[in-house]
Amino acid sequence: QLQLVESGGGLVQPGGSLRLSCAASGSTLDYYAIGWFRQAPGKEREGVSCISHNGGSTHYADSVKGRFTISRDNAKNTVYLQMTSLKPEDTAVYYCYADRMGSRYWGQGTQVTVSS
Repeated sequence: QLQLVESGGGLVQPGGSLRLSCAASGSTLDYYAIGWFRQAPGKEREGVSCISHNGGSTHYADSVKGRFTISRDNAKNTVYLQMTSLKPEDTAVYYCYADRMGSRYWGQGTQVTVSS
């Protein structure tokens, strides 16, 4: 059973950067597409970014395009979300997920707070 654990969240000032990690155990990520969602209090869950199983294709929400970069290191069984030029509206709990053959697995989430 695939298990995902996010890390790297925290408090950062506007304009700052954070790198989130999504580490997998129980199975290799080689055949999974991976993505990130976020959810802020009182708001709908928002898809942030995703990456194909081989890293050849990436997608970003318009709200983060040009500021966030998703990448994966299959050797380390980890996916990353590099976030730069952070804004207060990026404050949310960030969740990673893994998709393969109709099954989706979720991590427990990591809090990102952008505030001065």
